[in-house]
Amino acid sequence: MQLNAALQAATELLTESASAALDAEVLLCLVLQKQRSYLRTWPEQDLPANLALQFWALIEQRQQGTPIAYLTGYREFWSRDFLVTPDVLIPRADTELLIELCLALIPTDKPCKIIDLGTGSGIIAITLAAERPLAELTGTDLSLAALAIAKANAAHHQITNVQFYQSDWFTSVPDGSYQLIVSNPPYIAEHDEHLQLGDLRFEPRSALSAAESGLADIRMITKQAYPRLESGGYLLIEHGYDQQQQVQRIFNDCHYQQIQTITDLAGLPRVSYGQRHTTTN
Repeated sequence: MQLNAALQAATELLTESASAALDAEVLLCLVLQKQRSYLRTWPEQDLPANLALQFWALIEQRQQGTPIAYLTGYREFWSRDFLVTPDVLIPRADTELLIELCLALIPTDKPCKIIDLGTGSGIIAITLAAERPLAELTGTDLSLAALAIAKANAAHHQITNVQFYQSDWFTSVPDGSYQLIVSNPPYIAEHDEHLQLGDLRFEPRSALSAAESGLADIRMITKQAYPRLESGGYLLIEHGYDQQQQVQRIFNDCHYQQIQTITDLAGLPRVSYGQRHTTTN
């Protein structure tokens, strides 16, 4: 079978995907170890039998809903490719808003200490470490499998100013204070119907959903973070589009000041942050 015929047949099989043609191209390039331009340059090339078997096996998994990122093993975030497996969440564009806000608060010309709680694949900690080489980054996760992925990503990008700890939020983190605490925690309600749809079906449930209508971990992080912040330090949390009021209330109850919520590219409330009271001498 020629490459163009394989692509057409695969596209027709992926009826449940909103990006069927793109999915087919990405998976064919994966087995060919070629760029997508190759498919346009050599559409009449024959697909070798051994590679055809691999391709159709991937197409079958995609038919069953397996996310493209788990099939290819990577996802781009902040212009870098990150290793991903079913042990970690798939990086999403919404989280780049969190990076933008953090970078605006991190000094470019002096050291600072930052911790990323629930680091998963390490995209937040590694990106901040790469963009602010004078900063000292820490990433935590309860999952050892996730931490292994985060460490592999740090090594792949040759990032040396980040360290990782297995910890349930701050439970096992060494003493010390931070100028910036950031987290993309589980925030979907446990019985939310969206957990049964799309890529969410395949992602680790412990990294997606939380008790108390999705607010339990946010509440815990907000409480634990305040005493670990330096005077004037910030906590930033990504949350659901419909949780702005509840999250702001949680921040307020924990005595944060300058509480704000920022909207994502779709205009939906996505990140809330607050500042620890600044002490004066």
